[in-house]
This record gives sequence, structure tokens and C-alpha cells, in this order.
Amino acid sequence: MSPDDPAHPVVEVGPPAHGGHCVARLDGRVVFVRHAAPGERVRLAVTERRATFWRADAVEVLSPSPDRVPSVWPESGPGGVGGGELAHLALPAQREWKRRVLADTLRRIGGEAIADDVAALAGEDDAVPPVEPVGQDEARGGLRTRTRIDLTVTEDGRAGMYRQRSHEVLPIEHMPLAHEAIDDLGLLGERSPWRHRWRPGARVEAIAPSAGEPLVLVDGEPPARKRSRSALPRRNVREIVDSAVGRLTYRVSGSGFWQVHRDAPHVLVDLVLAAAGDLDGARVVELYSGSGLLTLPLVRAVGHAGTVVSLEGDAAAVRDARRNLHDHPTALLRHGRVDPAAVREVGETVAGARTGSAGPDVVVLDPPRAGAGADVVTAMCDLRPGRVVLVACDPAALARDLAAAREHGYVLESLRPLDLFPHTHHIEAVAALVPVGHDAASRTILTSR
Repeated sequence: MSPDDPAHPVVEVGPPAHGGHCVARLDGRVVFVRHAAPGERVRLAVTERRATFWRADAVEVLSPSPDRVPSVWPESGPGGVGGGELAHLALPAQREWKRRVLADTLRRIGGEAIADDVAALAGEDDAVPPVEPVGQDEARGGLRTRTRIDLTVTEDGRAGMYRQRSHEVLPIEHMPLAHEAIDDLGLLGERSPWRHRWRPGARVEAIAPSAGEPLVLVDGEPPARKRSRSALPRRNVREIVDSAVGRLTYRVSGSGFWQVHRDAPHVLVDLVLAAAGDLDGARVVELYSGSGLLTLPLVRAVGHAGTVVSLEGDAAAVRDARRNLHDHPTALLRHGRVDPAAVREVGETVAGARTGSAGPDVVVLDPPRAGAGADVVTAMCDLRPGRVVLVACDPAALARDLAAAREHGYVLESLRPLDLFPHTHHIEAVAALVPVGHDAASRTILTSR
């Protein structure tokens, strides 16, 4: 590129923004730049023009950041597939990026009161607590963490992924974020032995469970292979989670939802249990309960004198949960959309489980990326639980849900941001909320393990 190439302008890169971009300005216009780092001077290739902003890739770095490293996944770089937008940064810099984005999002979307609540937890010098690495991620370089990956087959029969913000499928040769057991399957590359088992356009799911052999599904079905007539195709996997309440065993659908990071299940279970406090004999409402990852340890924690009533909208997930909880009569599993009316109903169910009780002791909720929303949060707060534990996978949704809870009398007691998605912009967080005036002196960050 020539130094004055007008098709590839040069900008000074500003702060990170939610979504894996940095903010820059070009002739007064806001440009969201991918594959850059704050403080860098880069040359751009504009990928999208809108009336109020542009999107662009940094295609040449003129003044690199000290945090920049050779990308661990070049195929997800400029013009490449999505899913590795921070792969060009050192892991500590990725986590600082996420901390800054979380702080900005909580203040901008949640409001000053939420930002001040979080800052009070983090201490005077930081706007939010640090984003914590998980398991052995530091030693592994944040690689080989994903136990589930989705691929799409290209027109010439190769496994690939979608180009960033596109419907175009690009073949890929490497997926360094995938678990070793998935990598060993040999799904990728022109010479993959799997190419005769799928067709162009097929969706390929690869799962590496914590127990047993990996599973591959092509359009939701095990691929054709030689087997005896009596053999049933395998569609489920077994997961084992060692937790504060002992070893937990799950059977879940291969195509169903399960935490992607290899260490996420046991980390989230233990953090949720710790945030929930003493659960012996407690009445718990669990919303968005999925396949029962949190339900099973909650049931163990409440014991025979307690009750857990869960609500999940996905029928397949509820079937998995019933399988995983069939030996636990204190678990009442409900299938239905999580809306205000349903929240009130499960609240009445758990209240009726003990004489003279007005509502649940604890509400645990793990909503999808969009969050629970103001209406559901309002209905949840109306149950007047003594404690709320919120698991959030999107900072904007977290900010909105915290603001709605605060409006109805619940404030943060603890917040733990987690780096469950290294080399991407995604952040997970576990928050505990208590009613206003609930012993404010106890409000603190839960200490790292």
C-alpha cells in the first residue's frame, strides 16, 4: 500500500468498545475498528458504511501497541472468519480490554448508580473488578478451551466458518481454540476423512464431553457409518462436574446448550453456590435452568428440607434436566416461557412448599445473551427473595438487568467477571444482589480462589 493510499486511510485508534472493536474517528466520522489495539496507528479497509458510523479492519499496523502479539489464529484476522477478534493481543491485555468495556457499558447503559455500585466493590482505583482467567488458561495461552464448535460445509465440501459479519463460508485449516479431542478428529482441511460424510451447506457440530468419546453431528444427526443394525446412533454425551457439593453427573443432548469452556461448568457451579450463601433447607427459584447444570448442585445444597423450582423455555433442555434430576424429588422442573406471569407462578409454587412462607429465599437466573429484561426482573424482585444470583454473558444485558433490579430495591453485593471466552470479546459475570439495607457492610468482591 502506498503511504497516501486514499482507499486505505490511516487513523489513531481509541478505546475499546463492546463487540470487539476499538473506536476511531475519520474526518469526524465514528469508525469501529477490528483487529486493532488502543493507541495504535493503523491503516484501514472499510467493510461497512452506515449513515452514523463505519466499520473497518486494521489491515496494516504502523505503530503497534506493546500488547500486540502474533495472532494465535490468523484465519480470524482481517477479512477472515469471526470468533477470534482479540487473538492479536496478549491474554492480560485481552482481560484489561474486557474490564474497560464492562466498566464503560455498566455506566453508559446501567447508569451512574450502577457504575458507582460496581466501583464501590472494586475499590477506589478500579471501575470494575478485574476479569479473571479460568482454570489453566494462562498456561495454555487461552487455547484448546472450547468443548463445542460449530462448522458449516463450503460448496467444495470443506469445513469452514462464516466470514465476519457475512453469510459467506470460508474454509479453515486450523481451529486453535477447540479442545484437543476435537482437533484430533481431523474435521478441517482439504484432506479431511469426513468430507464424504457431509454435503455442501451442512452444519457440523463437534462436541468433546468431559467423559467419553467426542461426538460429531451433521445437521443434528450422527454421520452415516458402518455399524450393526442393532446399534443406536449416539446423540447424547456425558458430562462430569466436580463441585463444592461433590461430583455431579449429567447426560445432555449433543446439540443442546452446555457451557463451552472446558472449565466453565465447575467454575460457574461453585461461584453460584458461593454467591447464594447458606442453602441448607432453602427454597430456591431458578430461571432459565437449561439442562440442569445449576439445578443439580442447588438441589444437593438445599437438602431434603429445601425445594428448588426451575423454569426453562426450551423443551429439549427440560427433557435433559428431567433425566439429570430424576432421583431428586425436591426438584420441581417447569417447562414454559420465562415471562412475568410464569415467574409469579413459580414463586407461588416455592412459597407453597413451606407453611407460613411468603416467597423464595434465593432466585438464581442464567438468561440468554439478551438478558432477562425489565419485566422479568421486576416480577422476580416482586417475589422479595433474600438474595438473587445472576449469571450474565453480555455486559449490556447485565447493565440493563442490574439497573432494573436496583429500581426495585436490589443492590449488588458481589461481582465476578470471568474470561470464559479467551481471544474473543465475550465476558461472563456472576453477580449477587440483596435487598437494599441488607447489611451493606458485607458488600464485597468474592475473593479469587
